[in-house]
Amino acid sequence: MIPSREKCLELIARYKMPPHIMAHSIMVEKVAILIALSLVKAGQKLSLEKVRAGALLHDIAKDICLKSGCDHAAEGERICRKHDVDEIAEIVGEHIRLKNYAGGEQIDEKEIVYYADKRVNHQTVVSLEERLKYLLSRYAKDEDKLGQAIKENFDLCKKVEKKLFAKLDYTPDQVAGMIK
Repeated sequence: MIPSREKCLELIARYKMPPHIMAHSIMVEKVAILIALSLVKAGQKLSLEKVRAGALLHDIAKDICLKSGCDHAAEGERICRKHDVDEIAEIVGEHIRLKNYAGGEQIDEKEIVYYADKRVNHQTVVSLEERLKYLLSRYAKDEDKLGQAIKENFDLCKKVEKKLFAKLDYTPDQVAGMIK
């Protein structure tokens, strides 16, 4: 089942998502829906419902895992499966790192949510470079291995960005100004 926006908000409340993480998720939803709608208009076959639900629930386990040290993407995927929203579980599970990204012409919902999440710092739409700088300063510290993994993930995100915007009539720099 693909959960409605209302069902997503119920799950967010059930898992006591803090207001600042909810505000981030709502902004990710706005960016993801903007891009998905534009891609549909450009001829891509996408489920706007999956994009919306995946964006809203991508950080469902963030607070839990900040406290326990677990992987919030994997835990979020588990929560989705527990609540029979299997159709978006993979989107939630891969919002940090896409597994088996092959490129290609077809765009899928998880690529959109993955990309949208990288464009939102707290609740502000930023460039990939700004988000990378923030993540490196916040999480990498002096850990070269983690910093390298974050940089490699952003190299992949730049490929996703190029793929998405090749089909759109606006640039990544224009996204922030298009969000209402």
